[in-house]
Amino acid sequence: MKPLTDCTLYTFVDTSYLHGRAPELVAQQLCDGGSDLIQLRAKNVPADAVRRLAEKILPITRRANVGLVINDHLEVARELGAEICHLGQEDFFDAGYKKVAELGVTAGSLQMGLSTHAPDQAQRALEAGAAYLAIGPVFATGTKPTAVPVTLDYVRWAAKHVNVPWFAIGGIHLQNCKAIVAAGARRICVVSAILNAPDVAKACLEFRSELP
Repeated sequence: MKPLTDCTLYTFVDTSYLHGRAPELVAQQLCDGGSDLIQLRAKNVPADAVRRLAEKILPITRRANVGLVINDHLEVARELGAEICHLGQEDFFDAGYKKVAELGVTAGSLQMGLSTHAPDQAQRALEAGAAYLAIGPVFATGTKPTAVPVTLDYVRWAAKHVNVPWFAIGGIHLQNCKAIVAAGARRICVVSAILNAPDVAKACLEFRSELP
């Protein structure tokens, strides 16, 4: 995969939005559209099933030089040799971890991304050694309906204070993408606006055209 600093469009194979489609087919469409990173997110799915999904997707992302991110399941990411694992606040800090190194993750091996929802969480994630941060949810999102939007104010803060690659996430669609870029975002995560589009690859290309 390309360096995180060069990654701008972060997309998802989210089992909640597959609508009966094969995950490997969706992964191929995301790659065809120019995704830089693809996260496999399968909430409330057992680790063995996540592993089977990842085994189908990984050959596709590897051929396309796209990084595969495994959400939540560190051991699956480690066993399969995925490039990145992503954890939320509850899976990292609330679980008692303070440093990424405590997970057995070292420079040059599996990279770790962390979700953040406020400046203090971002500071902690930076001190923990996260390879990248997710900044959001910027807007209300059906993906996480109970999450309180952090608004563009947090995006503006991140643009000034976060010194590792960071991705705006949450409720992003083509109509508000310009506002996110204007607030300082150079990288975005998009879930439903791409996965619910009639043409997934075309939707990716449309979002890429909005990015600097």
